[in-house]
Amino acid sequence: MGRVTTVAVALFLCSFSAVVHGGDPYLFFEWKVTYGTISPLGVPQQGILINGQFPGPEINSTTNNNIVINLFNELDEPFLLTWYGIQQRKNSWNDGTPGTMCPIMPGTNITYHFQVKDQIGSFFYYPSTAVHKASGGFGSLKIHSRDLIPVPFDPPSDDYSILIGDWFNKGHKALKKLLDSGHTLGSPDGIHINGKFAKVGDQVEPLLTMEAGKTYRYRICNVGMKTSLNFRLQGHSLKLVEIEGSHTIQNSYDSLDVHVGQCLSVLVTANQEPKDYYMVVSSRFTKKAISTVGIVHYINGNGPVSLELPPPPPESAKGIAWSVNQFRSFRWNLTASAARPNPQGSYHYGQVNITRTIKLINSASHVNGKLRYSINGVSHVDSSTPLKLAEYFGVHDKVFTYDQVKDEPPSDDRAKALMAPSVLNATFRNFVEIIFENHEKSIQSYHLDGYSFFAVAIEPGRWTPEKRKNYNLIDAVSRTTIQVYPGSWAAILTTFDNAGMWNLRSEIWQRFYLGQQLYISVLSPERSLRDEYNLPEDAQLCGIVKDLPKPPPYTM
Repeated sequence: MGRVTTVAVALFLCSFSAVVHGGDPYLFFEWKVTYGTISPLGVPQQGILINGQFPGPEINSTTNNNIVINLFNELDEPFLLTWYGIQQRKNSWNDGTPGTMCPIMPGTNITYHFQVKDQIGSFFYYPSTAVHKASGGFGSLKIHSRDLIPVPFDPPSDDYSILIGDWFNKGHKALKKLLDSGHTLGSPDGIHINGKFAKVGDQVEPLLTMEAGKTYRYRICNVGMKTSLNFRLQGHSLKLVEIEGSHTIQNSYDSLDVHVGQCLSVLVTANQEPKDYYMVVSSRFTKKAISTVGIVHYINGNGPVSLELPPPPPESAKGIAWSVNQFRSFRWNLTASAARPNPQGSYHYGQVNITRTIKLINSASHVNGKLRYSINGVSHVDSSTPLKLAEYFGVHDKVFTYDQVKDEPPSDDRAKALMAPSVLNATFRNFVEIIFENHEKSIQSYHLDGYSFFAVAIEPGRWTPEKRKNYNLIDAVSRTTIQVYPGSWAAILTTFDNAGMWNLRSEIWQRFYLGQQLYISVLSPERSLRDEYNLPEDAQLCGIVKDLPKPPPYTM
């Protein structure tokens, strides 16, 4: 896992004091990012390792911990990690996206320093640069509740991270060349579970173990490139307890859809005959079905694993209806505490007036003969100067133009895309409604950095204001990622109360890389440390701001 130290008092470099809370414990890590040989599908290839590990080291933290990671880039390309689901309160400086940070150049290092402020739940980290994610560099990030905060289930006997995803046998450089040449990634070669693949009947080591009569927590995250997945476990039900930092009503399921970028937690009770069982992960909504299995072993169990797998959910239109109904069954646990003692349901989001509606439509088009993906007709292009730095130094007009993406999409979503850095200007503390409308034939998955949002509706067809009557305004789950089915729309509600520059992106990586993303600039008019931290003293500068004098710091 690398060197890690917990310090219960604020004893750290003063240059970090602007971005961490001094009274809470610290976790220190030193990570080296290198190449190494991996074989997720049995084919040796060059992978991206962290401290020699694939998947990377697991971060075990607790609410309000300060996390400090000194990261050395020993690759031959610029590199960044982003921290999926971590809200980075007042601190987009450490969000790890190309729009907020200068990349870590080969042979250099930077130090991430952030606090998991008022959060619990299941998350992960992964590379945000190029197509590095296709070769690894990802790992689990858990945030446990503080001891004095009640959790709505008994402590499990163990807590397992299960990272699932599609996989390509071509490395990240070959896949990047495909995208740069105007092609798609094509179909993945297989699926992995924690970096491993197996077929039914293979003689493999168990992925995890259970003891009869005990209950275990499985934290399942889809860290893949493009494929929605379904997770199931032979002979066992899955009791859903948490989605992306929110406790849920504890319904039980035979299987669960996990879309790209999404995380959830289930409780599994070892209440079957003591022997081996298959966990099964299979593709959803793809032309060709692919799957993998892993063995769950009962301690002191005997007898072979059954070769009869639990059936997958339906596909095509019936499969989409099945998946939508499952989404609608996910409900916020209103009486449970999350990171704070007060119940989650004490915030009545359904009673807040909407101040702005933003309707976003994804589309594909060709620009100069090459494939691009867009949101409302704008295909995002990264700048050599991170957008947040350009804004902070007062030179944004030399890097980007605000609001090229409008609140209403253009009438023709098939028109040629505008290629430019895409930044949406937002008003601090506004309560907004964002509609994602998908006119294409493939499923979408969107993630918003810096916030959680209430996923209030998913429906087929086109959105109109009259659809608001169908919103769940009582117990929609507060989360960070939402899927949008083909020919459908999804609606989310959130408050822009976290000042910074935040990436709203497709988690389908070829779409992200080819422009289906934007940034949301949320500026506090007060320029106060109450709302946003100053640029860290040790922050790297690049592009046109590299040699500029720093602006006056924020004050209280």
